[in-house]
Amino acid sequence: MQLRKATMADFDQIITILKDGANQLAERGVNQWQGDYPSKGQIKEDIEQGWAFLAESDDHETVGAIAIVDGPDHVYDHLDGQWLCDTDNYVVIHRVAIKSNHAGKGYATQLLQAVINDVKDNRDEIDSVRIDTHEDNKAMQHLIDKMGFTKVGLLHGVYRPNETSYVYELKK
Repeated sequence: MQLRKATMADFDQIITILKDGANQLAERGVNQWQGDYPSKGQIKEDIEQGWAFLAESDDHETVGAIAIVDGPDHVYDHLDGQWLCDTDNYVVIHRVAIKSNHAGKGYATQLLQAVINDVKDNRDEIDSVRIDTHEDNKAMQHLIDKMGFTKVGLLHGVYRPNETSYVYELKK
């Protein structure tokens, strides 16, 4: 698994991957990403800020997309909980999606592991990795737990009114 920084030339492909991800969530009865998030404006900002990446398999096929956002991330300004690390030196994993025709092949695990490894190997200034997911997204919760993250709290109504997200952190 390789991560390639996205450019504006990748915009349509990222939108397609994220819509595919939203469809997969809907098929599982998860009400995450069923509104206007992630928006085209958010994806444009991800690319412009250097946060958007495409996940490529070892045979160089694009299998997914991810945003890796440097802290501080104001999404977490109203965390109902407590961080493991009281720091602004963290990265956040957002907007993770694997194409449906590649689902179930371990790519999501490889994708998160690639981010964690990159932080550990190349980002000395980073103290932790943070991630959140919808309360009904059991598949992502399982993956996050499997990767060694600790659940540290909740977000209420950050992405959509009346929506709760579980928040996790992994100390470096």
